[in-house]
Amino acid sequence: MIPLVAGLAIVALAQDTTTFTRADTLRGSNGPARAWWDVRFYDLHVRVNPADSSVTGWNGITYRVLQPGGAGGAGGAGGAREMQIDLQPPLVVDSIVQDRRKLVHRRDGNAFFVTLRARQRAGETRTIKVWYHGKPRVGKRLPWDGGFTFPLDSLGHSWIATANEGLGASVWWPTKDYLPDEPDSQRIAITVPDPMVDVSNGRLRSTTHNRDGTTTYEWFVTSPINTYNVTINAGQYVHFGDTLDGEAGRLTLDFWPLAYHADTARRQFQQVTPMLRCFEHWFGPYPWYADGYKLIETPHLGMEHQSGIAYGNHFLNGYLGRDLSRTGLGLQWDFIIVHESAHEWWGNNISARDRADMWVHESFANYAEGIYTECRLGKSAGAAYMIGARAGIRNDRPIIPAFGVNAQGSGDMYPKGGNMLHTIRAIIDDDAKWRDILRGLNQSFRHQTVTGRQVQEYISRGAGIDLSKVFEQYLTTTKIPEFEYRVESETLSYRWTNVVSGFDMPVRVNIPGLGTRVLGPTESWQTLLVTSPRAAELSVDENFYVTARALP
Repeated sequence: MIPLVAGLAIVALAQDTTTFTRADTLRGSNGPARAWWDVRFYDLHVRVNPADSSVTGWNGITYRVLQPGGAGGAGGAGGAREMQIDLQPPLVVDSIVQDRRKLVHRRDGNAFFVTLRARQRAGETRTIKVWYHGKPRVGKRLPWDGGFTFPLDSLGHSWIATANEGLGASVWWPTKDYLPDEPDSQRIAITVPDPMVDVSNGRLRSTTHNRDGTTTYEWFVTSPINTYNVTINAGQYVHFGDTLDGEAGRLTLDFWPLAYHADTARRQFQQVTPMLRCFEHWFGPYPWYADGYKLIETPHLGMEHQSGIAYGNHFLNGYLGRDLSRTGLGLQWDFIIVHESAHEWWGNNISARDRADMWVHESFANYAEGIYTECRLGKSAGAAYMIGARAGIRNDRPIIPAFGVNAQGSGDMYPKGGNMLHTIRAIIDDDAKWRDILRGLNQSFRHQTVTGRQVQEYISRGAGIDLSKVFEQYLTTTKIPEFEYRVESETLSYRWTNVVSGFDMPVRVNIPGLGTRVLGPTESWQTLLVTSPRAAELSVDENFYVTARALP
Protein backbone atom coordinates (compact mmCIF):
# COMPACT_ATOMS: atom_id res chain seq x y z
CA MET A 1 0.00 0.00 0.00
CA ILE A 2 1.03 3.65 -0.12
CA PRO A 3 2.28 5.69 2.85
CA LEU A 4 0.15 8.64 3.87
CA VAL A 5 2.08 11.86 3.36
CA ALA A 6 0.95 15.02 5.12
CA GLY A 7 0.07 17.76 2.67
CA LEU A 8 -0.41 15.28 -0.17
CA ALA A 9 -2.92 12.88 1.30
CA ILE A 10 -4.92 12.66 4.50
CA VAL A 11 -2.97 13.06 7.73
CA ALA A 12 -2.75 9.67 9.42
CA LEU A 13 -4.87 9.21 12.50
CA ALA A 14 -3.43 7.39 15.50
CA GLN A 15 -5.16 4.05 16.05
CA ASP A 16 -6.16 2.85 19.48
CA THR A 17 -4.43 -0.49 19.80
CA THR A 18 -5.43 -1.13 23.41
CA THR A 19 -9.12 -2.00 23.08
CA PHE A 20 -10.76 -4.14 20.42
CA THR A 21 -14.31 -5.17 19.60
CA ARG A 22 -15.83 -8.57 19.03
CA ALA A 23 -15.92 -7.69 15.33
CA ASP A 24 -12.15 -7.13 15.41
CA THR A 25 -11.64 -10.58 16.89
CA LEU A 26 -14.03 -12.26 14.46
CA ARG A 27 -12.19 -10.64 11.59
CA GLY A 28 -8.61 -11.09 12.78
CA SER A 29 -8.62 -14.52 14.41
CA ASN A 30 -9.04 -18.12 13.28
CA GLY A 31 -12.22 -18.83 15.20
CA PRO A 32 -14.04 -22.18 15.40
CA ALA A 33 -16.25 -21.35 12.40
CA ARG A 34 -13.14 -20.77 10.27
CA ALA A 35 -10.53 -23.21 11.52
CA TRP A 36 -12.14 -26.39 10.13
CA TRP A 37 -12.11 -25.43 6.44
CA ASP A 38 -9.53 -24.25 3.88
CA VAL A 39 -10.46 -22.20 0.82
CA ARG A 40 -9.46 -23.72 -2.51
CA PHE A 41 -11.29 -21.64 -5.10
CA TYR A 42 -13.48 -18.54 -5.34
CA ASP A 43 -15.90 -18.21 -8.24
CA LEU A 44 -16.91 -14.55 -8.02
CA HIS A 45 -19.61 -13.03 -10.23
CA VAL A 46 -20.57 -9.39 -9.69
CA ARG A 47 -22.74 -6.98 -11.67
CA VAL A 48 -21.91 -3.31 -10.97
CA ASN A 49 -24.39 -0.52 -11.67
CA PRO A 50 -22.66 2.88 -11.46
CA ALA A 51 -25.99 4.68 -11.94
CA ASP A 52 -27.01 3.88 -8.36
CA SER A 53 -23.67 2.58 -6.97
CA SER A 54 -25.08 -0.89 -6.40
CA VAL A 55 -23.85 -4.43 -6.88
CA THR A 56 -25.55 -7.80 -7.23
CA GLY A 57 -23.90 -11.15 -7.53
CA TRP A 58 -22.72 -14.38 -6.01
CA ASN A 59 -19.57 -16.13 -4.92
CA GLY A 60 -19.00 -19.86 -5.09
CA ILE A 61 -16.65 -20.89 -2.30
CA THR A 62 -14.96 -24.24 -2.85
CA TYR A 63 -13.21 -25.50 0.26
CA ARG A 64 -11.50 -28.53 1.72
CA VAL A 65 -12.73 -29.89 5.03
CA LEU A 66 -9.86 -30.05 7.52
CA GLN A 67 -11.82 -31.42 10.48
CA PRO A 68 -14.92 -33.65 10.36
CA GLY A 69 -18.26 -32.34 11.54
CA GLY A 70 -21.88 -33.31 11.77
CA ALA A 71 -24.84 -31.42 10.35
CA GLY A 72 -26.80 -28.76 12.20
CA GLY A 73 -26.25 -27.07 15.55
CA ALA A 74 -23.35 -25.02 16.79
CA GLY A 75 -19.70 -25.80 16.24
CA GLY A 76 -17.49 -27.25 18.94
CA ALA A 77 -15.44 -30.25 19.89
CA GLY A 78 -17.95 -32.51 18.13
CA GLY A 79 -17.02 -31.10 14.73
CA ALA A 80 -17.57 -28.33 12.23
CA ARG A 81 -21.22 -27.31 11.97
CA GLU A 82 -21.05 -23.57 11.42
CA MET A 83 -19.16 -21.68 8.76
CA GLN A 84 -18.18 -18.01 9.04
CA ILE A 85 -18.60 -15.99 5.86
CA ASP A 86 -17.67 -12.31 5.97
CA LEU A 87 -19.68 -9.55 4.28
CA GLN A 88 -19.84 -6.01 5.59
CA PRO A 89 -22.96 -3.83 5.91
CA PRO A 90 -24.81 -2.38 4.16
CA LEU A 91 -24.48 -5.34 1.79
CA VAL A 92 -27.13 -8.01 2.29
CA VAL A 93 -27.01 -11.77 1.85
CA ASP A 94 -29.99 -13.03 -0.18
CA SER A 95 -29.37 -16.74 0.20
CA ILE A 96 -26.67 -19.28 0.94
CA VAL A 97 -26.92 -22.60 -0.86
CA GLN A 98 -25.19 -25.98 -0.65
CA ASP A 99 -26.28 -29.08 -2.56
CA ARG A 100 -29.21 -27.06 -3.99
CA ARG A 101 -30.59 -26.46 -0.51
CA LYS A 102 -30.85 -23.10 1.16
CA LEU A 103 -29.07 -22.86 4.47
CA VAL A 104 -30.00 -21.00 7.63
CA HIS A 105 -27.65 -18.17 8.52
CA ARG A 106 -27.39 -15.49 11.18
CA ARG A 107 -25.59 -12.16 11.06
CA ASP A 108 -23.10 -11.00 13.68
CA GLY A 109 -21.85 -7.60 12.57
CA ASN A 110 -19.60 -8.10 9.56
CA ALA A 111 -19.85 -11.90 9.71
CA PHE A 112 -22.51 -14.42 8.76
CA PHE A 113 -22.62 -17.78 10.51
CA VAL A 114 -24.06 -20.47 8.27
CA THR A 115 -25.60 -23.62 9.68
CA LEU A 116 -24.59 -26.51 7.44
CA ARG A 117 -27.05 -29.32 6.79
CA ALA A 118 -24.70 -31.87 5.24
CA ARG A 119 -22.05 -33.74 7.19
CA GLN A 120 -18.60 -32.28 6.54
CA ARG A 121 -16.13 -35.13 6.15
CA ALA A 122 -12.41 -34.50 6.62
CA GLY A 123 -10.51 -34.45 3.37
CA GLU A 124 -13.45 -33.89 1.07
CA THR A 125 -13.94 -30.83 -1.13
CA ARG A 126 -17.29 -29.05 -1.07
CA THR A 127 -18.80 -25.82 -2.45
CA ILE A 128 -21.15 -23.26 -0.97
CA LYS A 129 -22.71 -20.34 -2.90
CA VAL A 130 -23.51 -16.98 -1.38
CA TRP A 131 -25.94 -14.67 -3.24
CA TYR A 132 -25.93 -11.01 -2.22
CA HIS A 133 -26.75 -7.44 -3.23
CA GLY A 134 -26.68 -3.84 -2.03
CA LYS A 135 -24.81 -0.58 -2.16
CA PRO A 136 -21.26 -1.21 -0.92
CA ARG A 137 -19.38 1.31 1.14
CA VAL A 138 -17.96 4.13 -0.95
CA GLY A 139 -14.49 5.07 0.24
CA LYS A 140 -13.82 8.74 0.92
CA ARG A 141 -10.03 8.53 0.65
CA LEU A 142 -9.09 5.43 -1.31
CA PRO A 143 -6.81 3.58 -0.97
CA TRP A 144 -6.38 4.45 2.72
CA ASP A 145 -9.90 3.69 3.92
CA GLY A 146 -11.50 1.24 1.51
CA GLY A 147 -14.47 0.25 -0.58
CA PHE A 148 -15.71 1.32 -3.99
CA THR A 149 -15.31 4.62 -5.74
CA PHE A 150 -17.64 5.78 -8.52
CA PRO A 151 -16.22 9.06 -9.87
CA LEU A 152 -16.41 10.48 -13.38
CA ASP A 153 -13.25 10.83 -15.42
CA SER A 154 -12.29 14.26 -16.76
CA LEU A 155 -14.46 13.71 -19.85
CA GLY A 156 -17.52 12.91 -17.73
CA HIS A 157 -17.47 9.13 -18.21
CA SER A 158 -18.19 6.68 -15.40
CA TRP A 159 -15.13 5.23 -13.72
CA ILE A 160 -15.18 2.47 -11.09
CA ALA A 161 -12.48 1.12 -8.80
CA THR A 162 -12.10 -0.86 -5.59
CA ALA A 163 -9.34 -0.80 -2.97
CA ASN A 164 -9.73 -2.35 0.45
CA GLU A 165 -6.50 -3.42 2.15
CA GLY A 166 -7.03 -3.40 5.91
CA LEU A 167 -10.77 -2.88 5.71
CA GLY A 168 -10.99 -6.16 3.85
CA ALA A 169 -12.41 -7.71 0.69
CA SER A 170 -15.69 -8.35 2.51
CA VAL A 171 -16.48 -4.67 2.05
CA TRP A 172 -17.71 -5.62 -1.44
CA TRP A 173 -17.90 -9.42 -1.80
CA PRO A 174 -18.64 -12.39 0.48
CA THR A 175 -15.49 -14.26 1.42
CA LYS A 176 -13.42 -15.77 4.18
CA ASP A 177 -11.80 -12.45 5.02
CA TYR A 178 -8.82 -13.93 6.83
CA LEU A 179 -5.28 -13.28 5.64
CA PRO A 180 -3.77 -16.77 6.16
CA ASP A 181 -6.36 -18.46 3.93
CA GLU A 182 -5.83 -17.62 0.27
CA PRO A 183 -7.59 -19.48 -2.55
CA ASP A 184 -5.36 -21.51 -4.82
CA SER A 185 -7.01 -19.80 -7.81
CA GLN A 186 -9.97 -17.56 -8.56
CA ARG A 187 -12.42 -16.52 -11.24
CA ILE A 188 -13.45 -12.84 -11.28
CA ALA A 189 -16.40 -12.25 -13.62
CA ILE A 190 -17.46 -8.60 -13.62
CA THR A 191 -20.43 -7.18 -15.54
CA VAL A 192 -20.47 -3.44 -16.28
CA PRO A 193 -22.46 -1.14 -18.60
CA ASP A 194 -21.16 -0.56 -22.11
CA PRO A 195 -18.83 0.98 -23.22
CA MET A 196 -16.95 0.44 -19.95
CA VAL A 197 -14.15 -2.13 -19.84
CA ASP A 198 -13.36 -4.02 -16.64
CA VAL A 199 -9.76 -4.93 -15.84
CA SER A 200 -9.26 -7.27 -12.90
CA ASN A 201 -6.55 -9.68 -11.76
CA GLY A 202 -5.00 -12.46 -13.79
CA ARG A 203 -5.77 -13.05 -17.47
CA LEU A 204 -8.89 -12.22 -19.47
CA ARG A 205 -10.55 -15.50 -20.47
CA SER A 206 -13.71 -14.26 -22.11
CA THR A 207 -15.75 -11.18 -22.96
CA THR A 208 -19.52 -11.67 -23.21
CA HIS A 209 -21.76 -8.93 -24.64
CA ASN A 210 -25.15 -9.11 -22.97
CA ARG A 211 -28.50 -8.09 -24.47
CA ASP A 212 -29.14 -5.50 -21.77
CA GLY A 213 -26.28 -3.21 -22.84
CA THR A 214 -23.70 -4.64 -20.48
CA THR A 215 -20.58 -6.75 -20.94
CA THR A 216 -19.19 -9.46 -18.68
CA TYR A 217 -15.41 -9.65 -18.41
CA GLU A 218 -14.19 -12.96 -17.04
CA TRP A 219 -10.71 -12.84 -15.52
CA PHE A 220 -8.90 -15.83 -14.04
CA VAL A 221 -6.10 -15.96 -11.49
CA THR A 222 -4.19 -19.25 -11.57
CA SER A 223 -2.14 -18.54 -8.43
CA PRO A 224 -2.89 -17.99 -4.73
CA ILE A 225 -4.10 -14.44 -4.08
CA ASN A 226 -4.79 -12.26 -1.04
CA THR A 227 -8.53 -11.54 -1.03
CA TYR A 228 -7.88 -7.81 -0.51
CA ASN A 229 -5.96 -7.85 -3.80
CA VAL A 230 -9.01 -8.89 -5.82
CA THR A 231 -10.12 -5.80 -7.70
CA ILE A 232 -12.56 -4.18 -10.09
CA ASN A 233 -11.32 -1.38 -12.34
CA ALA A 234 -13.79 -0.27 -14.98
CA GLY A 235 -13.63 2.69 -17.31
CA GLN A 236 -13.10 3.67 -20.90
CA TYR A 237 -9.72 2.00 -21.10
CA VAL A 238 -7.41 1.26 -23.98
CA HIS A 239 -4.78 -1.45 -23.97
CA PHE A 240 -1.20 -1.72 -25.10
CA GLY A 241 1.33 -4.35 -24.21
CA ASP A 242 4.93 -5.47 -24.21
CA THR A 243 6.95 -8.48 -23.06
CA LEU A 244 9.96 -8.98 -20.83
CA ASP A 245 12.46 -11.77 -21.32
CA GLY A 246 12.89 -12.39 -17.62
CA GLU A 247 14.46 -14.93 -15.31
CA ALA A 248 11.50 -17.32 -15.60
CA GLY A 249 10.82 -16.89 -19.31
CA ARG A 250 8.70 -14.43 -21.27
CA LEU A 251 6.54 -12.21 -19.07
CA THR A 252 3.59 -10.37 -20.59
CA LEU A 253 3.24 -6.69 -19.69
CA ASP A 254 -0.21 -5.18 -20.16
CA PHE A 255 -1.08 -1.53 -19.69
CA TRP A 256 -4.60 -0.14 -19.32
CA PRO A 257 -4.78 3.68 -19.22
CA LEU A 258 -7.88 5.72 -19.94
CA ALA A 259 -8.10 6.23 -23.70
CA TYR A 260 -7.23 9.93 -23.63
CA HIS A 261 -4.07 9.24 -21.60
CA ALA A 262 -2.70 6.58 -23.95
CA ASP A 263 0.24 8.59 -25.32
CA THR A 264 1.27 9.89 -21.89
CA ALA A 265 1.01 6.40 -20.43
CA ARG A 266 3.20 4.92 -23.17
CA ARG A 267 5.96 7.31 -22.16
CA GLN A 268 5.63 6.97 -18.38
CA PHE A 269 5.13 3.23 -18.33
CA GLN A 270 8.47 2.67 -20.07
CA GLN A 271 9.83 2.66 -16.52
CA VAL A 272 8.30 -0.77 -15.90
CA THR A 273 10.86 -2.86 -17.81
CA PRO A 274 14.03 -1.56 -16.09
CA MET A 275 12.24 -1.69 -12.75
CA LEU A 276 11.27 -5.34 -13.22
CA ARG A 277 14.81 -6.22 -14.31
CA CYS A 278 16.18 -4.59 -11.16
CA PHE A 279 13.74 -6.36 -8.87
CA GLU A 280 14.27 -9.74 -10.52
CA HIS A 281 18.02 -9.33 -9.96
CA TRP A 282 17.62 -8.50 -6.27
CA PHE A 283 14.46 -10.41 -5.29
CA GLY A 284 14.24 -13.29 -7.75
CA PRO A 285 11.85 -14.00 -10.62
CA TYR A 286 8.62 -12.03 -10.81
CA PRO A 287 6.23 -14.30 -8.88
CA TRP A 288 3.28 -14.32 -11.29
CA TYR A 289 4.46 -15.25 -14.79
CA ALA A 290 1.31 -17.38 -15.21
CA ASP A 291 -0.94 -14.37 -14.53
CA GLY A 292 1.20 -11.64 -16.12
CA TYR A 293 1.98 -8.08 -15.07
CA LYS A 294 -0.61 -5.32 -15.50
CA LEU A 295 -0.63 -1.61 -14.71
CA ILE A 296 -4.12 -0.09 -14.61
CA GLU A 297 -4.94 3.62 -14.37
CA THR A 298 -7.26 4.31 -11.43
CA PRO A 299 -8.98 7.33 -9.86
CA HIS A 300 -7.10 6.73 -6.60
CA LEU A 301 -3.35 6.93 -6.04
CA GLY A 302 -2.58 3.23 -6.25
CA MET A 303 -2.62 -0.26 -4.71
CA GLU A 304 -0.65 -3.46 -5.08
CA HIS A 305 -3.48 -5.50 -6.57
CA GLN A 306 -1.77 -8.74 -7.57
CA SER A 307 -1.01 -8.97 -11.31
CA GLY A 308 -3.19 -5.87 -11.79
CA ILE A 309 -1.50 -2.94 -10.06
CA ALA A 310 -3.60 0.18 -9.57
CA TYR A 311 -1.88 3.34 -10.80
CA GLY A 312 -3.07 6.90 -10.12
CA ASN A 313 0.12 8.97 -9.82
CA HIS A 314 -0.90 11.27 -12.70
CA PHE A 315 2.06 10.13 -14.81
CA LEU A 316 4.46 12.04 -12.57
CA ASN A 317 7.79 11.00 -11.14
CA GLY A 318 8.07 10.95 -7.37
CA TYR A 319 5.05 10.69 -5.09
CA LEU A 320 2.58 12.97 -6.89
CA GLY A 321 5.62 14.97 -8.00
CA ARG A 322 7.30 15.06 -4.59
CA ASP A 323 10.42 13.23 -3.40
CA LEU A 324 9.80 11.53 -0.06
CA SER A 325 13.54 11.25 0.58
CA ARG A 326 14.04 15.02 0.14
CA THR A 327 17.24 14.29 -1.76
CA GLY A 328 15.99 14.76 -5.32
CA LEU A 329 16.69 11.09 -6.03
CA GLY A 330 13.04 10.11 -5.73
CA LEU A 331 12.19 12.37 -8.66
CA GLN A 332 14.13 10.11 -11.00
CA TRP A 333 11.34 7.52 -11.08
CA ASP A 334 7.60 7.07 -10.58
CA PHE A 335 6.92 6.22 -6.94
CA ILE A 336 3.69 4.29 -7.55
CA ILE A 337 5.13 2.12 -10.32
CA VAL A 338 8.14 1.21 -8.16
CA HIS A 339 6.57 0.89 -4.70
CA GLU A 340 3.43 -0.96 -5.75
CA SER A 341 5.30 -3.28 -8.11
CA ALA A 342 7.68 -4.18 -5.28
CA HIS A 343 4.66 -5.58 -3.45
CA GLU A 344 4.37 -8.31 -6.07
CA TRP A 345 7.30 -9.84 -4.17
CA TRP A 346 6.80 -8.31 -0.72
CA GLY A 347 3.14 -8.65 0.22
CA ASN A 348 1.70 -10.68 -2.63
CA ASN A 349 4.27 -13.46 -3.06
CA ILE A 350 5.24 -13.40 0.63
CA SER A 351 2.08 -12.45 2.53
CA ALA A 352 1.68 -11.70 6.23
CA ARG A 353 -0.64 -14.02 8.13
CA ASP A 354 -1.74 -11.21 10.44
CA ARG A 355 -2.21 -7.52 9.74
CA ALA A 356 0.07 -6.80 12.71
CA ASP A 357 2.95 -8.07 10.57
CA MET A 358 2.29 -5.69 7.68
CA TRP A 359 5.90 -4.53 8.02
CA VAL A 360 6.73 -7.63 5.97
CA HIS A 361 4.89 -5.91 3.11
CA GLU A 362 5.66 -2.25 3.64
CA SER A 363 9.18 -2.23 5.07
CA PHE A 364 10.47 -4.31 2.18
CA ALA A 365 8.54 -2.28 -0.40
CA ASN A 366 10.01 0.89 1.08
CA TYR A 367 13.47 -0.67 0.99
CA ALA A 368 12.85 -1.62 -2.65
CA GLU A 369 12.62 2.09 -3.47
CA GLY A 370 16.24 2.43 -2.35
CA ILE A 371 17.18 -0.72 -4.28
CA TYR A 372 15.72 0.71 -7.48
CA THR A 373 17.56 3.98 -6.90
CA GLU A 374 20.72 1.91 -6.51
CA CYS A 375 20.01 0.01 -9.74
CA ARG A 376 19.67 3.28 -11.63
CA LEU A 377 22.19 5.57 -9.97
CA GLY A 378 24.58 3.43 -7.94
CA LYS A 379 24.90 2.11 -4.41
CA SER A 380 25.72 5.45 -2.78
CA ALA A 381 22.60 6.99 -4.32
CA GLY A 382 20.44 4.12 -3.05
CA ALA A 383 21.86 4.60 0.43
CA ALA A 384 21.30 8.35 0.25
CA TYR A 385 17.67 7.78 -0.68
CA MET A 386 17.11 5.49 2.31
CA ILE A 387 18.88 7.84 4.71
CA GLY A 388 16.90 10.79 3.38
CA ALA A 389 13.64 8.91 3.88
CA ARG A 390 14.27 8.97 7.65
CA ALA A 391 12.79 12.47 7.64
CA GLY A 392 9.39 10.81 7.39
CA ILE A 393 9.78 8.71 10.55
CA ARG A 394 7.51 9.80 13.41
CA ASN A 395 8.22 7.21 16.13
CA ASP A 396 4.65 7.71 17.30
CA ARG A 397 3.93 4.09 18.22
CA PRO A 398 5.39 0.64 17.53
CA ILE A 399 5.32 -0.86 14.07
CA ILE A 400 3.93 -4.15 15.43
CA PRO A 401 0.61 -3.84 17.34
CA ALA A 402 -1.62 -6.56 18.84
CA PHE A 403 -2.14 -9.80 16.94
CA GLY A 404 -5.41 -11.54 16.17
CA VAL A 405 -7.61 -8.43 16.02
CA ASN A 406 -6.89 -7.03 12.53
CA ALA A 407 -4.81 -4.21 14.02
CA GLN A 408 -2.24 -2.21 12.10
CA GLY A 409 0.81 -0.54 13.60
CA SER A 410 2.50 2.77 12.91
CA GLY A 411 3.01 4.13 9.42
CA ASP A 412 6.68 4.00 10.39
CA MET A 413 6.54 0.49 8.92
CA TYR A 414 7.47 2.30 5.67
CA PRO A 415 10.54 4.53 6.25
CA LYS A 416 11.61 3.16 9.63
CA GLY A 417 11.10 -0.44 8.58
CA GLY A 418 12.96 0.22 5.34
CA ASN A 419 15.83 1.76 7.27
CA MET A 420 15.89 -1.22 9.61
CA LEU A 421 16.52 -3.40 6.55
CA HIS A 422 19.11 -0.93 5.27
CA THR A 423 20.80 -1.15 8.68
CA ILE A 424 20.78 -4.95 8.56
CA ARG A 425 22.46 -4.81 5.17
CA ALA A 426 25.16 -2.61 6.74
CA ILE A 427 25.57 -5.11 9.60
CA ILE A 428 26.00 -8.01 7.19
CA ASP A 429 28.36 -5.93 5.02
CA ASP A 430 28.27 -8.49 2.21
CA ASP A 431 26.06 -7.52 -0.71
CA ALA A 432 26.16 -10.96 -2.33
CA LYS A 433 24.97 -12.55 0.90
CA TRP A 434 22.28 -9.88 1.34
CA ARG A 435 21.00 -10.47 -2.20
CA ASP A 436 20.94 -14.21 -1.54
CA ILE A 437 18.82 -13.57 1.55
CA LEU A 438 16.31 -11.41 -0.33
CA ARG A 439 16.04 -13.88 -3.20
CA GLY A 440 15.95 -16.80 -0.78
CA LEU A 441 13.02 -15.33 1.12
CA ASN A 442 11.00 -15.13 -2.09
CA GLN A 443 11.92 -18.66 -3.08
CA SER A 444 11.52 -20.33 0.31
CA PHE A 445 8.17 -18.65 1.04
CA ARG A 446 6.96 -18.50 -2.56
CA HIS A 447 3.17 -18.06 -2.78
CA GLN A 448 2.84 -18.50 0.99
CA THR A 449 1.53 -16.65 4.00
CA VAL A 450 4.09 -16.19 6.77
CA THR A 451 4.57 -14.75 10.22
CA GLY A 452 6.96 -11.87 10.79
CA ARG A 453 8.90 -14.17 13.08
CA GLN A 454 9.57 -16.58 10.21
CA VAL A 455 11.00 -13.74 8.13
CA GLN A 456 13.18 -12.53 11.00
CA GLU A 457 14.55 -16.00 11.66
CA TYR A 458 15.27 -16.60 7.98
CA ILE A 459 17.28 -13.38 7.75
CA SER A 460 19.23 -14.21 10.91
CA ARG A 461 20.08 -17.67 9.58
CA GLY A 462 21.13 -16.30 6.21
CA ALA A 463 23.26 -13.61 7.82
CA GLY A 464 24.82 -15.98 10.31
CA ILE A 465 24.05 -13.34 12.97
CA ASP A 466 21.37 -13.33 15.65
CA LEU A 467 19.39 -10.23 14.67
CA SER A 468 16.48 -10.83 17.04
CA LYS A 469 17.30 -7.81 19.20
CA VAL A 470 17.59 -5.60 16.12
CA PHE A 471 14.10 -6.58 15.00
CA GLU A 472 12.75 -6.20 18.53
CA GLN A 473 14.24 -2.71 18.82
CA TYR A 474 12.96 -1.26 15.58
CA LEU A 475 9.63 -3.09 15.30
CA THR A 476 8.31 -3.16 18.87
CA THR A 477 9.56 0.13 20.36
CA THR A 478 9.71 3.77 19.36
CA LYS A 479 13.27 4.15 20.65
CA ILE A 480 16.22 4.80 18.34
CA PRO A 481 19.48 3.21 19.56
CA GLU A 482 21.95 5.78 20.88
CA PHE A 483 25.68 5.17 20.60
CA GLU A 484 27.09 6.92 23.64
CA TYR A 485 30.85 7.47 23.85
CA ARG A 486 33.69 9.47 25.36
CA VAL A 487 37.44 9.66 24.79
CA GLU A 488 39.78 10.12 27.77
CA SER A 489 43.53 10.03 27.26
CA GLU A 490 43.92 7.16 24.78
CA THR A 491 40.78 5.26 25.76
CA LEU A 492 37.51 5.22 23.84
CA SER A 493 34.59 4.15 26.04
CA TYR A 494 31.28 3.33 24.36
CA ARG A 495 27.91 1.65 24.93
CA TRP A 496 24.31 1.46 23.66
CA THR A 497 21.57 3.38 25.45
CA ASN A 498 17.86 3.82 24.69
CA VAL A 499 17.66 0.17 23.69
CA VAL A 500 15.82 -3.03 24.56
CA SER A 501 17.41 -5.31 27.11
CA GLY A 502 20.22 -7.35 25.61
CA PHE A 503 20.63 -5.13 22.53
CA ASP A 504 23.99 -5.99 21.00
CA MET A 505 23.96 -4.68 17.42
CA PRO A 506 27.43 -4.20 15.94
CA VAL A 507 28.12 -0.78 14.45
CA ARG A 508 30.74 0.66 12.15
CA VAL A 509 32.52 3.86 13.15
CA ASN A 510 35.21 5.96 11.55
CA ILE A 511 37.95 7.15 13.91
CA PRO A 512 40.12 9.89 12.37
CA GLY A 513 43.68 8.70 12.16
CA LEU A 514 42.71 5.07 12.75
CA GLY A 515 40.17 4.42 9.99
CA THR A 516 37.04 2.32 10.14
CA ARG A 517 36.36 -0.02 13.03
CA VAL A 518 33.45 -2.41 13.62
CA LEU A 519 32.52 -2.22 17.29
CA GLY A 520 30.25 -4.50 19.29
CA PRO A 521 28.60 -2.24 21.86
CA THR A 522 26.26 -3.55 24.54
CA GLU A 523 24.46 -1.75 27.34
CA SER A 524 27.65 -2.01 29.42
CA TRP A 525 30.64 0.24 28.89
CA GLN A 526 33.38 -1.17 26.71
CA THR A 527 36.77 0.33 25.87
CA LEU A 528 39.16 0.54 22.95
CA LEU A 529 42.73 1.83 22.90
CA VAL A 530 42.91 4.81 20.49
CA THR A 531 46.23 6.50 19.79
CA SER A 532 44.97 9.17 17.43
CA PRO A 533 44.74 12.72 18.87
CA ARG A 534 41.53 13.19 16.85
CA ALA A 535 39.78 10.07 18.11
CA ALA A 536 37.08 12.15 19.79
CA GLU A 537 35.98 13.31 16.32
CA LEU A 538 34.74 9.81 15.46
CA SER A 539 31.57 9.38 13.41
CA VAL A 540 29.09 6.53 13.12
CA ASP A 541 28.46 5.12 9.64
CA GLU A 542 25.22 6.82 8.59
CA ASN A 543 23.95 3.61 7.00
CA PHE A 544 23.12 2.50 10.55
CA TYR A 545 19.86 4.03 11.73
CA VAL A 546 21.12 5.17 15.13
CA THR A 547 22.03 8.38 16.90
CA ALA A 548 25.39 9.19 18.47
CA ARG A 549 26.15 11.29 21.53
CA ALA A 550 29.57 12.34 22.77
CA LEU A 551 29.87 12.64 26.52
CA PRO A 552 32.16 15.25 28.09
